Amino acid sequence: LSAYFCFLMTALGVTAGAHRLWSHRSYKAKLPLRIFLAAANSMAFQNDIYEWSRDHRVHHKYSETDADPHNARRGFFFSHIGWLFVRKHRDVIEKGRKLDFTDLLDDPVVRFQRKYYKSSVVLMCFVIPTFVPWYLWGESLWNAYFLASILRYTISLNVTWLVNSAAHMYGNRPYDKYINPRQNTFVTLGAIGEGFHNYHHTFPFDYSASELGLKFNPTTWFIDFMFWLGLVTDRKQAPKEMIEARKERTGDGSA
Repeated sequence: LSAYFCFLMTALGVTAGAHRLWSHRSYKAKLPLRIFLAAANSMAFQNDIYEWSRDHRVHHKYSETDADPHNARRGFFFSHIGWLFVRKHRDVIEKGRKLDFTDLLDDPVVRFQRKYYKSSVVLMCFVIPTFVPWYLWGESLWNAYFLASILRYTISLNVTWLVNSAAHMYGNRPYDKYINPRQNTFVTLGAIGEGFHNYHHTFPFDYSASELGLKFNPTTWFIDFMFWLGLVTDRKQAPKEMIEARKERTGDGSA
């Protein structure tokens, strides 16, 4: 249970934080929530918010080209993990420089996390998940470290990478059949709502990253709960008429 709780926190730091909030600006979050999401993002240990959001914006702008950091046209292995083993393609660097990321560094939470990223990763990703079970209910440090920290970290990494690989290769395309991203149920279940990828690349500004946010989208549920608490404002959504028109015009007829 402790490991799974850390997994959920890790996932929210990426999905609700680095992805939907900072990369896409699909909603606004007040300071306490931004601090929580930044801490959760450090627990994820997938690069700091600035780097994660920078790469993701480049991915959307130049999806499935050499300027895409994890171009799925180069195969499953490359888009899943191989892109982290090699130098970035020169197009990623050159075209990425043309995008504006000043809004990210205008956020003091992003700047603070970037400045102290290594320390925050050691604390959030490794020390706290190991120490809490040991201190509170006498779990062995060995079990706490390898389950709540290392195993949880490994699973969360691969679940996130499946959005870049599997969700760009396997599934249907009800919104735009001319782009690679797909609707992938398996990825949706693992990545708490991020597998509706054909929808997301068609309407990247939508805070729910899916048409049917309440079908299975825990990240959307979390954002909606934060809205109810008054910590979230300005949730952006694609109007129903826009969605239906796009389905008719470019969808593959599967939905």
